[in-house]
Amino acid sequence: MDLLNRAKTGKKSRPIRVMQFGEGNFLRAFVDYMIDIANEQGKFDGDIVLVKPIEYGSLDRFHEQECQYTVQLRGIVEETGKAEKISRVITSVADALDAYGEYETYAALAKLESLRFIVSNTTEAGIVYDDTDCIEYKPPKTYPGKLTKFLYERFQYFHGDRERGLIMLPVELIDDNGIRLRECVLKFAALWNLEEAFVSWVNEACIFTSTLVDRIVTGYPKDEAAALCSSFGYQDNLIVTGEPFALWVIESEKDIRTELPLPDAGLPVIFTDNQKPYKQRKVRILNGAHTSFVLASYLCGNDIVLESMQDTLVFEFMKKTIFDEIIPTLTLPAQELLDFAQAVIRRFRNPYVKHALLSISLNSVSKWRARCMPSLLAYCEKEGKLPTCLTFSLAALMAFYTGTEIRDKALIGLRDGVEYQIMDDMPVLLFFAENSGRAAEDFAKAVLANTSFWGQDLSAITGLTEAVSSYINDIRENGMRKAMEHLGQ
Repeated sequence: MDLLNRAKTGKKSRPIRVMQFGEGNFLRAFVDYMIDIANEQGKFDGDIVLVKPIEYGSLDRFHEQECQYTVQLRGIVEETGKAEKISRVITSVADALDAYGEYETYAALAKLESLRFIVSNTTEAGIVYDDTDCIEYKPPKTYPGKLTKFLYERFQYFHGDRERGLIMLPVELIDDNGIRLRECVLKFAALWNLEEAFVSWVNEACIFTSTLVDRIVTGYPKDEAAALCSSFGYQDNLIVTGEPFALWVIESEKDIRTELPLPDAGLPVIFTDNQKPYKQRKVRILNGAHTSFVLASYLCGNDIVLESMQDTLVFEFMKKTIFDEIIPTLTLPAQELLDFAQAVIRRFRNPYVKHALLSISLNSVSKWRARCMPSLLAYCEKEGKLPTCLTFSLAALMAFYTGTEIRDKALIGLRDGVEYQIMDDMPVLLFFAENSGRAAEDFAKAVLANTSFWGQDLSAITGLTEAVSSYINDIRENGMRKAMEHLGQ
């Protein structure tokens, strides 16, 4: 088969409007995918240049295919309610550059009049300030250092023209990523003694958005690649697979929706001046649901999320948690919350994603605190009583974290006589190794009163210790499945 290239896609030449730090699977199946659709619909008309921001790795595959590649989305589609595979050849990427090996070519992008957006995904550790970084490096070693030098060279080339500022769209998974990135840029400007006029240009001509992104991208389908290429009729070594669901929330002090009209192309992009309600919605519904049912589901004998969704008992528990206990505590419009919850359920039921429960169980104590505890506290305050499912999820966590032996940095638990590894910070594991064998009420009291876990004494909540200890006794005496069945009685 012939390799996918521009001759096969008929790629059109468009102005370079986006520079993207990062050539990984997520950006290519998320940002570049959306821009490709907007281009096709005549809403955007701009191409992307990918920049490899690290020294190791190769761009050979990109050059061989002239940056053309296929995205295949797999999952339950909202419109049909059926599991489908949707393939799209992406033509929005014009080039891929190595910031180190092709520094001069990369740096020349700062002089492009058409350039307007900088997207980045340099991992959670990428937006950092390092005072040993230098502007003389080609390029500076940190991402914010690279960005600062790039912006400075653009500022110099265009003589501080306010019309030549850029819009930053970081998608790194940290809170207020745009604010953090801007802070780093300003710190580097001060460290490198850059003129005050440049600082003013950064503050007034450039826009640093904070974003929230959501899509599961499963990457290159190694085991299926040959069959997929055969069905495509061409060889593609850059295939990316992911789920149909996507959400991009972009928070900005200045309105940029006319410059980036992705919603006009029917894309799931929300422009706002406050992304926090959307983050809260994601953390409490999507992540909170995960954390509330996975440990109980594992002890019921399930191994992946899809099995959990096919288990009527676990599925009904999850729905009650979301619709009866989490959604009533949130502030966004009710229909938005219900629509998001239904999308979450479709995602959990995706037959193409095999998400292991033990993988999700990593660091469950801190996850429960961040994802479930706010809903439990808000429900108690609003309703004046304990939420049944969220309370039970605490007992399920304690049942899952039951074991006395720590081996290979893991607490060893037992499911039907078979060992499993409980992975968390060592102080957490040591605590459960010492306490999980105690009587249910003593165990519950010790866990709930541990302020290092929760930031407060949860045993002070009226009735919580009694309810949790009762659930623990039921789980110990009758097993997780019977204990969950008793919840509905």
